[in-house]
Amino acid sequence: MKKIKSSEITPEHLYLSRRDFLKRAGIVSASALILAACKGDVPTTEGSSFSTPMPIPTSETGSSTDDLGDPFTEFRDITNYNNFYEFTTDKERVAELSKDFRTSPWEVEVGGLVNNPKTYSIDDLKKFSIQERIYRLRCVEAWSMVIPWQGFPLAELLKEVEPTSAAKFVKFTTLLDKEQFPGQASPFYPWPYVEGLRVDEAMNDLTIMATGLYGKDLLPQNGAPIRLVVPWKYGFKSIKSVVKIELVEEMPSTLWVEVGRGEYGFYSNVNPTVDHPRWSQATERRIGELGRRETLMFNGYEEEVAYLYEGMDLRVNF
Repeated sequence: MKKIKSSEITPEHLYLSRRDFLKRAGIVSASALILAACKGDVPTTEGSSFSTPMPIPTSETGSSTDDLGDPFTEFRDITNYNNFYEFTTDKERVAELSKDFRTSPWEVEVGGLVNNPKTYSIDDLKKFSIQERIYRLRCVEAWSMVIPWQGFPLAELLKEVEPTSAAKFVKFTTLLDKEQFPGQASPFYPWPYVEGLRVDEAMNDLTIMATGLYGKDLLPQNGAPIRLVVPWKYGFKSIKSVVKIELVEEMPSTLWVEVGRGEYGFYSNVNPTVDHPRWSQATERRIGELGRRETLMFNGYEEEVAYLYEGMDLRVNF
């Protein structure tokens, strides 16, 4: 696989000595991934009761920065401020409400317009080439993080099931279980959660299915046991707790398109020139930093993905 741009995450014990940390940080040459759908205010974790221990302060490759030299986002923030409406719309309560979520046994059905449909257990999926991916996450409400994920390229899975020539899109579906997902009792959202990509987007080397982060298996609040990560798109393209992947001919209607068609488009590419109806996308706030930084086109992955949208009007196909 070609060299891929990475991302950033700040270890807790280095958090207060960030200047010294940055002097010692190296440049990552590994691949990378993204965080959950992220709408809302910048998180705060002061007084959090979540007690998951901190992992080692570097990625599996021995680095603690992405290719731009930016440090990883603190593990405590990643696991205590989560968008997961199946549990609750309160981002600071997801960890608490998800602690007993059952992630085993778990199966993912892969079918639709394919020659070799198959149902995979999590153990089956972990037999694909699990890699570390360190991606910048740029959320729709203009804040960002850097996270080291573990996962495998979605392309590997799709090649195994052999999509037919009629397949143009990939549709992803989250578990529907109101017993485990109390938020699915809400009548305001069309459950189960559905997301989608074009086949060529899904086959891009950057697109992965994540099974872990920071060297650990995914926690329930982060989308355990398996989730989608697409680093050049807003947080929506990060569907969690996936149970079904289908190859389809027609563009699937996603949950966010259904609830806010004028605000959330199918593509959800990071594009600083196209504002959200209620805020600018030109700048963003990196978690752990005081100021703002310019938003990068395609979240800084323009070299790897711009060709996918040649000839398209990205103000129309937002």
